Amino acid sequence: MSEAKRLSQYLAEQQRSGRVDADFVGLMNDIAAACKLISDQVNKGNLIGLLGSAESENVQGETQKKLDIISNDEFTNILAEGGHVAALASEEMDEVYNLPPNMKRGGYLCTYDPLDGSSNIDVNVTVGTIFSVLKAPEGKQNPDEQDFLKPGTEQVAAGYVTYGPSTILVLTIGDGVDGFTLDRATGEFKLTHPNITIPEQTSEFAINMSNKRFWDAPVTRYIDECLAGKEGPRGRDFNMRWVASMVAEVHRILTRGGVFMYPIDSKIRERGGKLRLMYEANPMSMIVEQAGGMSITGPERIISVQPQKLHQRVPVILGSKEEVQRIWDYHHE
Repeated sequence: MSEAKRLSQYLAEQQRSGRVDADFVGLMNDIAAACKLISDQVNKGNLIGLLGSAESENVQGETQKKLDIISNDEFTNILAEGGHVAALASEEMDEVYNLPPNMKRGGYLCTYDPLDGSSNIDVNVTVGTIFSVLKAPEGKQNPDEQDFLKPGTEQVAAGYVTYGPSTILVLTIGDGVDGFTLDRATGEFKLTHPNITIPEQTSEFAINMSNKRFWDAPVTRYIDECLAGKEGPRGRDFNMRWVASMVAEVHRILTRGGVFMYPIDSKIRERGGKLRLMYEANPMSMIVEQAGGMSITGPERIISVQPQKLHQRVPVILGSKEEVQRIWDYHHE
């Protein structure tokens, strides 16, 4: 077998074809470097005392794990020092992170969830990093929150990294989706999952059933039909999954199809939803759509939503196209 293409080779080819510029290649190399470091920390865990609570809360009011803070610091520092971004925004930081005056600015903005699914870290369940790349405003020394508030359709690129049995980086630059596995022997991400496509049909869904009593009617209808199995209106049996780690859920869907749902419900309606638009919903929606799937809030396409604030929350329903289309139709009937 021929040697798998390295991420650096892949990015160089994209640059030669004119799809990306040198600044973007540099940014992606910085992101890869940060994720390798986080992967190493996650892998070592309690061997170096990194598991457990940090006894602090983030801007969302969620209890932070030690690895939340460490991952955020590492990701932020590497990207800030790389010279390819003008500003950063993280789920773990209250406000936009502006670079120190003496640091070189680049042509991009990056938003990220440095350690998605961290509530599962202590039980050794797959966690990950999610990121989104936007163009920075030209000639602006310190971009502000308004510069980040672009709909998902304006993303230049999006991706995530899973830290599980293997470390896998999944990336889209708006022309399909490719996956790269970290070769620990060489320290290189190598192309192992080219042209990822989500099967249009599925018999698998992921949702937190403990919230069933709070759901709106369209979601209840869809899940009830799935649970009815062969004897119900769908005429086939479905399997249910729930990991409570978005990167793990989405990666499973990209691998074998399925639907992931964190819908609006009466318990979280005032907050707008559970998941963050800028750090989770938009990048994952771009990936899913580029892989042939569909991603909605229920009545809306997620990447068409105009953000109103940096830490805005939205409902998320994404995955195999035929199933998500059915849920969309139920919302519009």
